Amino acid sequence: MIVAGIGCRRGAAAHDVEAALRSALAHAGLAAAALDAIATIAGKNREPGIVSVAKKFGVRVVPLPQSELKAASDRAATASPRVLALTGLPSVAETAALVAAGPEARLVAARRSVGGATCALAISGDAP
Repeated sequence: MIVAGIGCRRGAAAHDVEAALRSALAHAGLAAAALDAIATIAGKNREPGIVSVAKKFGVRVVPLPQSELKAASDRAATASPRVLALTGLPSVAETAALVAAGPEARLVAARRSVGGATCALAISGDAP
C-alpha cells in the first residue's frame, strides 16, 4: 500500500497539493496509479485542495488524530520548525503517511513542498 501524507496551510490551492503529490511520486519513481490513499491530520481532511486532489486521483482521504501522528514523530525524516511550533509534529505529511500505511511502513519520499502544501509517501512494511 502506498499512502501520500499531505500537510498544508489553510486554503492551500489544489494545484499546490497536486504538484507536491506529483513531486513526491516522481521522486519515488512511482506512477499516480500506485497511490492507495491520502492521509492528513484530522481537521485538514476537509480542505478543498486535498479533497479535490483525492477525487482527481480516485483515492480516499484518511483523517488521523494528532495523537497518532505524534506517536510516529520519531520515524519522520525531516522537520519543519513552523509545523513543529503549530502542531508539535516534525512533519504532518511524513507522520500521516507513516501512520496510515501501517506500523511497519517506511518513507519512500520525504516531504516535498510546493506553495502551501507538502507531501510525503510511505509504503506499507510488507511491500517490496
